[in-house]
Amino acid sequence: MKLTSPETIPDAHEDSIWTASWIPATEDSPPLLLTGSLDETVRLWDPESKNCILKNTGHSLGVVSVAAHPSGRIAASASIDSFIRVFDVVTNNTIATLEAPPSEIWQLKFNPEGKILAAAGGGSASIKLWDTAKWQPITTLSIPRPEGSKPGDKSSNKKFVLSVAWSADGRHIACGSMDGTISVFDVARAKFLHHLEGHCMPVRTLVYSSAPLDSRILFSGSDDGHVHVYDAEGKTMIAAMSGHASWVLSVDASPDGAAIVSGSSDKTVRLWDLKMRAATQIFSNHTDMVWTVAFGPPGRTDVRSCSLASVSDDKSISLYQYS
Repeated sequence: MKLTSPETIPDAHEDSIWTASWIPATEDSPPLLLTGSLDETVRLWDPESKNCILKNTGHSLGVVSVAAHPSGRIAASASIDSFIRVFDVVTNNTIATLEAPPSEIWQLKFNPEGKILAAAGGGSASIKLWDTAKWQPITTLSIPRPEGSKPGDKSSNKKFVLSVAWSADGRHIACGSMDGTISVFDVARAKFLHHLEGHCMPVRTLVYSSAPLDSRILFSGSDDGHVHVYDAEGKTMIAAMSGHASWVLSVDASPDGAAIVSGSSDKTVRLWDLKMRAATQIFSNHTDMVWTVAFGPPGRTDVRSCSLASVSDDKSISLYQYS
């Protein structure tokens, strides 16, 4: 597997770009790229023409996460203003506005069926779930307090939740915390299952394998500079991969299940071969921290190929082809 040299869209936003997500193709549209920035806007891009085709100014503070619904029709964005905005991708009309306490939303993910929106709940040490039919809260999945701790105990702040990921079968959901732990939940039973250990610093990014036979495999990236591979159901760490010189801010899994990609505050993007458990390509095209890397959906004619996007504090978007 390999990535082509990137094509870059410079100054894609007026400020740091922290988040990106691919909008799946529909009958009317090819896959599109959604980005969110500290300039308070969400923008939609045509990766072929490199043109911005929609600009959303619905937030009053920086946008920290964007997520695309599997239908390709709607998307959601979360901001430091403590609101989640759900909007129609074509018309840009607001469908719903979900409110959370300040700094309580750090990452958004729709479940594979698109029926639930999950949000990493920040200082609430939880994952918040919304029903996407009525946009009403379903439940809050709370990380258990350490034994012997009391309500208000400052140690609970270490469970500040930064990242969230759904398993490919939608049965499980995981979140990464400030203290380096990963918590795994059974969604149907709204039950905490167990922690995954191994990181010693904040876990800012999580993604389950997209390969159908590997739905229990979870990848994580941390401020400790490592990328870990877990059997999330067996509670075991399969591999720890190192190479980044600083925080790992984002990981994503290729649609073919053969590789993952990572972005870091060391300004690089790395492609990792999962059989070799090593980085096979390193890109240094960004001039500042790489906040998000995101694989696009597989190609219609070649399911082993897809696009990849990376976004950065340098205000640029880089687009690669994976095959």
